[in-house]
Amino acid sequence: MSIPSNPQRLRRALAAYQQPDNRRSILELLATIGPLAAFWSLGLVAARAGWLSAGLVSAILAAAFLVRLFMLQHDCGHGSFFRAKAANAWVGRIAGVLTMTPYDYWRRTHAIHHATSGNLDRRGLGAVETLTVEEYLALRPLRRLAYRIYRNPWIMFGTGPAYMFILQHRLPIGLMKDGRAWLSVGGVDLALALFLLFEILVAGAAGALLVHATIILIAGTIGMWLFYVQHQFEAGYWSRHADWTAHDAAVRGSSHLVLPPLLRWMTANIGAHHVHHLGSRIPFYRLPEVLRDHPELEACGRMTLRDSFRCANLALWDEARGRLIPFALCQRPSSDASSAARKPVHFATGAGRHSPRHSAPAPPAPSCAPLVATVHPSQTGLVIYPRVPRLTSLCPWTSSAAAQNWPPMCGLIVRAGPPDGPSVRPGLGAH
Repeated sequence: MSIPSNPQRLRRALAAYQQPDNRRSILELLATIGPLAAFWSLGLVAARAGWLSAGLVSAILAAAFLVRLFMLQHDCGHGSFFRAKAANAWVGRIAGVLTMTPYDYWRRTHAIHHATSGNLDRRGLGAVETLTVEEYLALRPLRRLAYRIYRNPWIMFGTGPAYMFILQHRLPIGLMKDGRAWLSVGGVDLALALFLLFEILVAGAAGALLVHATIILIAGTIGMWLFYVQHQFEAGYWSRHADWTAHDAAVRGSSHLVLPPLLRWMTANIGAHHVHHLGSRIPFYRLPEVLRDHPELEACGRMTLRDSFRCANLALWDEARGRLIPFALCQRPSSDASSAARKPVHFATGAGRHSPRHSAPAPPAPSCAPLVATVHPSQTGLVIYPRVPRLTSLCPWTSSAAAQNWPPMCGLIVRAGPPDGPSVRPGLGAH
């Protein structure tokens, strides 16, 4: 795989593609909302009339367009769909009612994902939880079982989407003390309740449940799969903070999922995920243009649809071998690899690495502590403080004893990063 070696030159080149075309964006929105509304309505009418087969077919087709709507919401979150910030925000919020994804809350957690992707010492919200081999082997048997259950494909892509979109998104998990996060989630919950009431009036309780649940579960499973294969592949990229770079995380740690033309349109070119991580403000309809103009990016992380299915059983990052492996290949690393993997995690508060209230160095982090870790502003513009009281519930494979080793900090703070880092501002996310 040929990897572009000049990050600054590539960043300057990609800046030319970052301007949205409002007219094109409106057409893309209409081409998505129109069929989605039509199929969703047909499903409700068919369910009311007792035509269950027709209702299910309509719901399946609506689910495909709901996936596309989420991708447009995703672009709104990066400020790449419309030129005006307000237009991006309100289209994203309205779309969030249908996708059952609170826009402002999701945008902040997604910004954390962009700022920390592939960083073993900065794992947190907005990502698929991934342990290293050493971290997994250090767990007690019950904690290993919990992680195995979490990473099981039937759970990840079966019950996982139902839990995330139906239950988890009803609360601002990870930002429970943030008023703006509660406002975002509460607003969507209220609008969603009104929409469900409308569906019940149209199709009855049973019909509304059948159609709505089918659409959300199918769309959620597709979305979960796409998000998973974007970063969970064998030759991916995970590195300790001292060696981590955003450029490597993009070109080596983000896949290029090559899909057939129809699926590429339905997923709004999200398969070119490495280009998206290189320039998150590039509108989705300009990503193919980037690949045509920069053929060196075409081969980076290239993966076919068939290849993507082989990623389902990958679960652990092997630091010694530098690849993601299944549980079957998990072996205890050598002493040299183990010592290298046990680098301490530095906690960041304000502009320094130690809190003024805790001037002494932070105690050694537990083996899977990076699952809820800090993000240093020098790299990401984000400062995340572990929420100790909820550490065990957020990471069920982390023991209560391990949680007590964390410094007594709480909450989550998003602050402006340095001029050369990602543009992350309070409540807005990365651009």
